[in-house]
Amino acid sequence: MKHPISRRGRRAAALLFWLVVWQTAAVLIGQEVFLVSPIGTVTTLFGLLPQAEFWQRVGFSAGHILLGFVLGAVSSVVLAAAAHRSAWVEALLAPLMQLVKATPVASFIILALVWVSGASLSVLISFLMVLPVLYGAVRTGIENVDVQLLEMARVFRIPFDRRLRAIWLPAILPAFREGCAVALGICWKSGVAAEVIGLPDGSIGDALYRAKITLSTGELFAWTLVIIVLSAAFEKLFLALLDKAVEKVLGQEAAA
Repeated sequence: MKHPISRRGRRAAALLFWLVVWQTAAVLIGQEVFLVSPIGTVTTLFGLLPQAEFWQRVGFSAGHILLGFVLGAVSSVVLAAAAHRSAWVEALLAPLMQLVKATPVASFIILALVWVSGASLSVLISFLMVLPVLYGAVRTGIENVDVQLLEMARVFRIPFDRRLRAIWLPAILPAFREGCAVALGICWKSGVAAEVIGLPDGSIGDALYRAKITLSTGELFAWTLVIIVLSAAFEKLFLALLDKAVEKVLGQEAAA
């Protein structure tokens, strides 16, 4: 009887395949200044880990980028709710959201440097990149709410908190969760890009820029790996916490 490979096994095999391709390409090129091998990247990363400066940079960038994400998430919920309540608000927000989605990140970063300091730039850019994604997700969730259930709730005069947990949240949260999964990745990429241009001291973006101008390709790859790991880790952690919160809220409603 055949035992199919699990999804996790397929992912591990795919990762191993691309690591072998990377290692082979690095060996064939033979110049680490152009392409560092996976082994060289991990070795450089292990050299960075014991340094206090490394963790200070991680803390600085993670704090600013995640602050921008939280501000964007909260603002998107508030604006989406306001747009649902008022057609005028929806009309006013539509061109703004389209503008943010269509404008290149680099243009926002350069323009924002006129108004904010380099240290605050990643917060603003992360906020702007997250806002239209989660605004659209929440709007989609609102549109998925069962109108008949809302009408029934009005007829029976069900309190707002019960309506929120029983009708609104089950429709909105799945779309919001999917939006967060996308927004977190965008948030990290755009936030670090802002740091590379704004060059705030003690940031990951500053370290990337320094590695580039000094041709320290090993550090460049190592910091890129750090960004990928941080993005994936924070995404999994946030979504796990969101799932637990949703389960608790909706579970309490089901029990009631």
